[in-house]
Amino acid sequence: MSIGLAIAVVLIALAFTYINGFHDTANSIATVVATKVLTPGQAVMLAAITNLIGALWGTAVAKTIAAGIIDTHVIEAGPQLLICALLAATAWNLLTWWLGLPSSSSHALVGALVGAAIATSGNNFASVIWAQGGLHWWDGKGVVPKVVIPMVVSPLMGFVIGFLLMGALYALLSWFSSRTGFLRRLGRTPFVNAFFGKAQIVSASAMGLAHGMNDAQKSMGIIALALAGATTAGQFDGLPSWLGFLRIHGSSTGGFDVPAWVAVVCALTMAAGTAGGGWRIIKTLGHKMVKLHPINGFAAEGSSAAVILTASAFGIPVSTTHNVSASIMGVGAAKRWNAIRWSVVERMVWAWILTLPVTALLAYGFVRLAQMF
Repeated sequence: MSIGLAIAVVLIALAFTYINGFHDTANSIATVVATKVLTPGQAVMLAAITNLIGALWGTAVAKTIAAGIIDTHVIEAGPQLLICALLAATAWNLLTWWLGLPSSSSHALVGALVGAAIATSGNNFASVIWAQGGLHWWDGKGVVPKVVIPMVVSPLMGFVIGFLLMGALYALLSWFSSRTGFLRRLGRTPFVNAFFGKAQIVSASAMGLAHGMNDAQKSMGIIALALAGATTAGQFDGLPSWLGFLRIHGSSTGGFDVPAWVAVVCALTMAAGTAGGGWRIIKTLGHKMVKLHPINGFAAEGSSAAVILTASAFGIPVSTTHNVSASIMGVGAAKRWNAIRWSVVERMVWAWILTLPVTALLAYGFVRLAQMF
């Protein structure tokens, strides 16, 4: 990989991170804005700080993206893979953002990586699996255990946890009301709104932390992969000493060590993106799908943060979008089933289903087009 190509990958990855900011970070702050606990400006500032902390809190997801989805030897054979994958994922993110659909940037990136890897390797499907010797689903490596299974399981967990947590809160307030004669209108009284308004700041912080630990690290993984490839190829050998930070060497485990500067740059870029245009997604999640109060926002953020933080600890790149959306659905269903606007949910689900195949096909086409020149 040439120096110019490596730098191009870094810049495009940062552009993807910026778009991820106004596309996905908006999901993490949608509920706290929709419930009017924080203004959009305050929520963006909270998201920026917590995203930065989360991005610096381990690199398990970054290592999965860098060396756990596709065979890293494919990068050496066709370095244009990363650029084509990023362009495909970015195109899909921009389209769904324009339509106001909270689709998954995570799955867009993974789908694009898979499609580009297949095209680069000459339609060798085994190249998308990080496992020497072929498909090894049982050892937790590759697209199926790292992406496909969590894609289905994590939103279901978000829905169930959100439903149970909201039901438990309603039951607790009902019990308290029956013994004090207070809080007649559950979830709407000034006392309850004030209490859960403060609690929601905590849950929103947890959501921002979770988002930083998972989403910011995906771009970190791409950048680490590009710089490590250039370092291994000796493209950075002639760099002056003050640019030595660009060199990334393989770790003893065969993966890549992600430098702190990569984490900081990705987190700051994502925060800037959040400030740049997240309102379209916030409207869909926080206003169109179900009407939210602070108690609902607390339950949705708390349940989705629990799922994402758990996945991040195991290096699993799950979708913030899917988990937040599913948690809001669960909270709305606990309120009453017809509180959810199912027509909006249907549009979102179609975006979820189409993300992986569409981005894979786009990236495949981009690679084939690049090979013609």
